[in-house]
Amino acid sequence: MSEPMAQQPHQTREFQAEVKQLLDIVINSLYTDREIFLRELISNAADALEKFRYENLTSKEDSGDEVPLEISIELDDKEHTLTITDTGTGMTASELVENLGTIAHSGSKEFVRRLGDADRKDLNLIGQFGVGFYAAFMVANQVRVLTRSYRSGAEGCEWVSDGLGNYTIGPAGDLGRGTKIILKLKEDAHEFSGAENIKRIIRQYSSFVPFPIKLNGEQVNTMQALWIRNKNEVTEEEYNEFYKFFSNAYDEPFYRLHFTADAPLSINALLFVPKQNIERFGFGRLEPGVNLYCRKVLIQQHSEGILPEWLRFVKGVVDSEDIPLNISRETMQDSALLARLRKAVTGRFLRFLQEQSKKYPDQYAEFWNQFGIFLKEGAASDFSYSDELARLLRFESSVAEPGKLISLADYTARMKDGQKEIYFINGLTREHIEAGPYLEAFKARGLEVIYTHEPVDDFVLSNLMEYEGKKLVSADQAGLELPALETESEVAPLDEKALKSLTEWFKGALGDKVSEVRESSRLVDSPAVILNLDATMTGSMQRVMQAVHKDMGPLGRKVLEINPRHVLIKSLASLQEANPDFAKVVAEQVFDNAQLSAGLVVEPRTMVERIYRIMEQAMTGRD
Repeated sequence: MSEPMAQQPHQTREFQAEVKQLLDIVINSLYTDREIFLRELISNAADALEKFRYENLTSKEDSGDEVPLEISIELDDKEHTLTITDTGTGMTASELVENLGTIAHSGSKEFVRRLGDADRKDLNLIGQFGVGFYAAFMVANQVRVLTRSYRSGAEGCEWVSDGLGNYTIGPAGDLGRGTKIILKLKEDAHEFSGAENIKRIIRQYSSFVPFPIKLNGEQVNTMQALWIRNKNEVTEEEYNEFYKFFSNAYDEPFYRLHFTADAPLSINALLFVPKQNIERFGFGRLEPGVNLYCRKVLIQQHSEGILPEWLRFVKGVVDSEDIPLNISRETMQDSALLARLRKAVTGRFLRFLQEQSKKYPDQYAEFWNQFGIFLKEGAASDFSYSDELARLLRFESSVAEPGKLISLADYTARMKDGQKEIYFINGLTREHIEAGPYLEAFKARGLEVIYTHEPVDDFVLSNLMEYEGKKLVSADQAGLELPALETESEVAPLDEKALKSLTEWFKGALGDKVSEVRESSRLVDSPAVILNLDATMTGSMQRVMQAVHKDMGPLGRKVLEINPRHVLIKSLASLQEANPDFAKVVAEQVFDNAQLSAGLVVEPRTMVERIYRIMEQAMTGRD
C-alpha cells in the first residue's frame, strides 16, 4: 500500500472523540498505580516482536534488517525522558493514524464509557481493551513515536502529541525497523527516569516477556516460556506473575491448569480462569483468550480455533509441535489437525473443572456464579460436549438450603425408587417459586424439584432432554405422571356431577384463553394452576417472549386445572348457578391469578377494575 503521507510535511490532526474522552480521563486521573504505563508499553512492544517473528518465519518478504528481536529502554535522569524501543513490525503512516488516533473496536468504546462513570482505579484494565498505549499520558506531557514498518519500501514516520486533543504526524528519516516511543515525563513523574525504579517495575510486571528487555544496555527480564517447563519446577509466584503479564491483569487467577500431553497430539498448555467475568459489567463480548504457539513461536493470538467460543473467558497458551509454522488463518479454520487439538484441549479443561467441582465444591460454586453462564451457553449450543457440560451444571433445589447449589448427579442420587424423571421449575427467585402453586404436588409426594432462575436454564435443560437415562421435565407441564398420595385429604371434593358442570361452564366463561379446564390431581392449597400442554413451551420461555412483545398474550396451548377441594372453587360452583354474571367475573379473576402465579403478563387495568367489582359485590352482599 502506498504511503503518500510519508512524502508530505507534518500534519496536525484531531483525535477521534472516544480517544479524547479516554485521554481526558487518563491525564486528569489522580491515579496511584501510574507505573502500569510501562507494563502496557512493554506488552505492546512484545506483541509487535511476536508478530514480526511470525511474519519473518512464514512470509517470503525480506525485512532487510538483521537486528535482534528485543526491547530496549533508555533513561535520561537529567532531561527526565524515558525511551522504549522495539525491533518488531513497526507501523506505516496509515497504521499510526488508525492505531493511535482512533479506537476501532466497540469494546474499547465501551471501556471509555465505563471509565467515565466508574471508579478511576478501573484504569488498571486498560490493556485488556487494546488501548494500553494511552496509559503513557499518565506520566508524560509529551509522547513522541518514531516508527518504520518491516514491509519492503516502507518509509519512517513520526507521531507527536501532548494528549490534549490533537497530534502531529509526518515523515522521519534514518529509522530502522520497529518503533521508538519517547516520553517527556511530567514534573510529578520524574521518578520514572530512575533506573532502579524502572528495573523494579519491569521485574514486577514483565518478567515473562519472551524477548530480552534491556535497561540502559543491561537485560532485566527472565524470558522463560513457562508452559514448556515441568509444572513441578514452577513456583506459585511465577504462575501468578505470568498470568498478570499475559492477561494484563492486576489480580491472581481463580483457576490454573498446566498440562502436557503426547497423544493424540504433542501439547503443552497453560490455561487460566480469571476471578471476574467482565462481560457481566457491560464491557462487550470477550474475544478468545488463548494464544496458539508452535515451539514457543506465536502462530495466532486470540485463536478462535483452540477452544469453543463458549470458553472464551479462558486465558493462556497452547503450544503444539504438530502445528506447522506456516499454517494460514484460512487453513486453520478447516484444519482437521486443529480440530483434534481443540477436542483434546477442551476435553482436558472440562475434566479439570469436573475434578475441581468434586474436590472443592464451595470454590467451584464461586466459579459457577461468575462463569456458569458460559457453560450454559455451551450446553445450549454445542452438542459435542453435552455429557461433560451436564455434569458441570449447578442449580438451586427444593431440598437444598437457600443459596446452596446442587448438580444433576446430586439430584439423581436422591431420587425415589421408581422415579423416572428429573423435575425443574423456573422462577425469578426462590421465594417466587415456593410461593406459587407448582410445587404443591411435589412437596406432598416428597419429590425434589430443581429451581432455575434464568430463561436460558430451561432452554439448556430442555435441550439436554435427559441425564443418566432420566428425562428432564418442567414442573409446569400438563400430564405429569406423579405417584398417588399416600393419604387422601380430609376435605371432601365437589361431587362428580357438579365438577363436570363447573369445568364445562368455566371453559365457556374463559373462551379461547385456555384449551381446557379440568380437575387437578396435583393442587393441595391453591384453587387453580395454569399448565403448558406443549412440552417445548415452558413458563420461562413464554415470559421472555412476552417481555419482548408486550402485547402478546399466552403462548402455546394452556390448560387450567382447578382444585375441587378448595373453598373458592366449591363456592364458585354454587355461584355460577345463582349469579352466572358475577361468577364469570370471579372465574376471570381466578384465571388471571393463575397467570400471575405463573409469572405471565396480565393486563393490570382490566384486572384492577375487576377486583373493585368483586370487592363492591362482596361489600354489598355483606350489607
